[in-house]
Amino acid sequence: MGDPTRHGVFEYVADADGPVGVAELTDHFGLNHNAIRQHLAKLVDAELLVEATAPPSGRGRPRLEYRIHPNAESRWGVIGPYERLSVLLTEMLRTGEAPEVVGHRVAFENTRDHTGDPLDAVVEEMARQGFAPEVRRRGSRAEVILAECPFAAAALTDADTVCDLHLGLARGVADAVGGITVDGLVRKDPRRAHCRLRCHTDDRTAGDGGAAG
Repeated sequence: MGDPTRHGVFEYVADADGPVGVAELTDHFGLNHNAIRQHLAKLVDAELLVEATAPPSGRGRPRLEYRIHPNAESRWGVIGPYERLSVLLTEMLRTGEAPEVVGHRVAFENTRDHTGDPLDAVVEEMARQGFAPEVRRRGSRAEVILAECPFAAAALTDADTVCDLHLGLARGVADAVGGITVDGLVRKDPRRAHCRLRCHTDDRTAGDGGAAG
């Protein structure tokens, strides 16, 4: 992080609304792909960024994309999942609204225009919250598997509040982008994670089936 460009790459990804690709970073910093990839590799090795493969979009190999590592919480100016949770809990106290209502409203207000598969918007929000989501999809039906629970301790204390807040976030994003409905959340033991968001898309936005994740 002592390298100014590397720190700039980290800050760019930290400030982004969703995962960031190499091409976007090369355009922003005016560097070649190899230089950007070297900085990204160092940040991934330091557990400051997470590297993942983007969903396929046409011919060619899927691109690599990067987001903030959950372990980077509260480091280098990053707002982590527990800090975001505290903001939602404070909003509940301020308004007296139910957890799902607060989550829905906050996500709906903060979701920007999204093009492409609406399921991706829900997945990106769950990734931003630190859930390491994986997608299993068949036609218009999909499950977003939350492979990690960054709020295990809080969920063991009050699962209704914590889980309903994040169900509200998912539904708020879905309603903001349109074309997808989050039907519900199948809860699991937070110490083992793998809760599941069950979703369905409109026929017009459904993919060609299969499974990913």
